[in-house]
Amino acid sequence: MPDRLTALDASFLYMDQPTTPMHVGSVAVFRKPRSGFDYERLVELISGRIGLVPRYRQKIKQIPYGVARPVWVDDTDFDVTYHVRRSALPGPGTDRALNELVARLMSRPLDHTRPLWEMYLVDGLSGGRVAIVTKTHQAMVDGIASIDITQVVLDDSPEGRGEADDDWVARPEPPPWKLVFDAVGEAVARPGNAVEAAHAAMRDAADTVTKVAGVAGGLLSAVRTAVRPAPTSPLNVPISTQRRFAHARTELEDYRAVRRAHGGTINDVVLTVIAGAMRNWLLSRGASVTPTTTMRAMVPLSVRGEAAATGAISGSGLLGNRIASYLVDLPVGEPNPVLRMHHVAHAMREHKQSGQSVGANALVRVGGFAPPTLHALGARAASGLSRRLFNVVVSNVPGPQHPLYAGGARMLEMYPVVPLAKGQSLAVGLTSYDGGVFYGFNADRDSMADVDEFGDLVTEALAELVATVPR
Repeated sequence: MPDRLTALDASFLYMDQPTTPMHVGSVAVFRKPRSGFDYERLVELISGRIGLVPRYRQKIKQIPYGVARPVWVDDTDFDVTYHVRRSALPGPGTDRALNELVARLMSRPLDHTRPLWEMYLVDGLSGGRVAIVTKTHQAMVDGIASIDITQVVLDDSPEGRGEADDDWVARPEPPPWKLVFDAVGEAVARPGNAVEAAHAAMRDAADTVTKVAGVAGGLLSAVRTAVRPAPTSPLNVPISTQRRFAHARTELEDYRAVRRAHGGTINDVVLTVIAGAMRNWLLSRGASVTPTTTMRAMVPLSVRGEAAATGAISGSGLLGNRIASYLVDLPVGEPNPVLRMHHVAHAMREHKQSGQSVGANALVRVGGFAPPTLHALGARAASGLSRRLFNVVVSNVPGPQHPLYAGGARMLEMYPVVPLAKGQSLAVGLTSYDGGVFYGFNADRDSMADVDEFGDLVTEALAELVATVPR
């Protein structure tokens, strides 16, 4: 049987537009070991372990006449050096120069005639550092777990682990007639699938509308008016094909100290920090900020019991595949940081206690969200819905609290790159790792020229909260 894309994976593919490429990314910064770390070493690592992720040697093949969803086929011309590339920063190799390179890389669409991923080794960073930048299309990965090729090269120790057993031989690409024949055969053999899928989608839509409307404060009659629209915001404007990227590094202990002093969760502290940064960003732009001003965030949270509480990853390296998503009105109009946090913590607590989360699986099937990206079964419908539902995505994924290595090089920092949805000029991703909390800000180049300042405002908002902790 053909390896056909799921409806979810196909929706990511159809969502791909020049202004909204559906690839997620990561920026990992390493300290070079004494033995060195270069492009040849990275290619060797990927070549020895790519057997762990077979999908990364497959490409997407469209079905003639569009009679069925596309299928995965082996890339008979697979060349790892096409996907693993190299770049170098001009001296002195600043972080700002790295961010500018990341923005350019993330602005470019992936080549749909090849496996949908790229990895860049970026040399020339100051302080003997090197960076690995990845791009992976959301059709390539589990839409909820969001696992990318970076995890293939990371180890728990400098010594690393051995290569994966790999006897892969590319299977011949099926001819067009075979693709059509298989698609027709599937439709004849399982004629009820389409009907059942439609029924399931309607059930999910009804469930999602009910839950989302509950969060917004009332049940309305249709999806288009399912919730009270998100507040008007300078974040929600037409976006271009080009991006800007910025980052911020903070310390996990600061969040823990605030949590101990004021209650709540680490994620409550994160959202309070984002609310404070948003407040000052609006003020810096001369926007009107009143005591009742809010901005709505879509907050996807990993639900993993002890693993989530400790920030650990599983033995398989997965960051978890259970997601609860919340629509949270951030109190950006509140000038007092402690009261701001109390508002956030109360809102999150109410959502969790009332069960008013938007289930990831339901949202996936009716065109909603699966962190760290937004997707839809119908790209235009989902994009229109997203602008009504929220102003910004804040995707927070806990990571391991011990060092990781690639080819003996210790990873110092890890910044996620969350894609933008139509009409949304900023997406915030963050991850905790080895005592730090690392923010990545992916932004539209035209409408968010001040994204670097937004990163600074995040660190200032955290410092403002830390200053309220009794000494």
